[in-house]
Amino acid sequence: MTQPAPTNEHALVHEAEKQGAGGSGSESGGESTGTVVLAGAVNLAIAVAKLVGGLISHSSAMMSEAAHSLADTVTEVLLFVALKRGTKAADERHPFGYGRETYFWAFLAALCTFGVGAGFSIYQGVTTIIGGEEQGSPTISYIVLAVSFVLEGSSLLKAVRQVRSSAREHGVSSRQYLQHTTDTTVKAVTFEDSAALIGLVLAALGLFLEQITGDPLWDGISAILIGVLLIGVAASLAGANISLLIGQSLPGATRQGLEDELRAMELVDDVPFLLTTVIGPGQLLVAAKVDFADTATVADIERASDEAERRLVARHPGVRYVFLDPTPGDGRAQISARPAE
Repeated sequence: MTQPAPTNEHALVHEAEKQGAGGSGSESGGESTGTVVLAGAVNLAIAVAKLVGGLISHSSAMMSEAAHSLADTVTEVLLFVALKRGTKAADERHPFGYGRETYFWAFLAALCTFGVGAGFSIYQGVTTIIGGEEQGSPTISYIVLAVSFVLEGSSLLKAVRQVRSSAREHGVSSRQYLQHTTDTTVKAVTFEDSAALIGLVLAALGLFLEQITGDPLWDGISAILIGVLLIGVAASLAGANISLLIGQSLPGATRQGLEDELRAMELVDDVPFLLTTVIGPGQLLVAAKVDFADTATVADIERASDEAERRLVARHPGVRYVFLDPTPGDGRAQISARPAE
């Protein structure tokens, strides 16, 4: 097998079915890094401003938002580490590279969102509902929330532009792109910035209702809702990273396309089975058992195997490794998965 030159393009999962297509976009690592760095800088500034606003207004919702932004800041640091660690060159110990390490750090980022952001927010809300709180001036908090909304919005717009550009390039919707992308860093930024804007609205609503009713219950409820929102975001991102970390395959239609590509080649009679797995952002491994024509010589099989690899790499962005195993077409090549005893 000849290893193709490394590519920075991310694989896009094409679904030629009724619901359309989805995948990971062709954005470069540099663009993803810029998105993460901008989001981190914005979140750090916002966290400090929210903390000041929360201390002045004595608002649990504002304190929850401060914890939310702090968690997002730590998350961006972890995502930055993920991008840098995941692009390390392959070596003797890790022959397929370090791409999956990206998902490890991204998973830790999701845990940070869950533990720091969601945990503190729910705690603040519960204690406020049970014990009440001293009502301070909400003016500063409103100003902080308004400025934060603008800053968070600018960060989200950059992430959305990146998503839309990649999705449009490959003819898929942004939703389908985010659903299937193997670049979970830009997915995390998009989800977290979206949650941040929703959290700001919830915090403002809680402040307003507390102000007009004089009841801190509304502020506590707002803080709890922010925590629940963060749990949803963390669960979604953690699930996506776990699946990719342990070796996620491509969707059935995409796998079928690779299989059809091999079957269409001269000298190939059948492809008993084909396996695919994601080994990093935009990095795919393809392994298949191939039933070559009985008349094919060893030299013919070698040439056909080399041509098959060139075709898959050229026509399916993201394919980094192709392993073909010549096998007889008598059914013995089928694999039956058996539970471990």
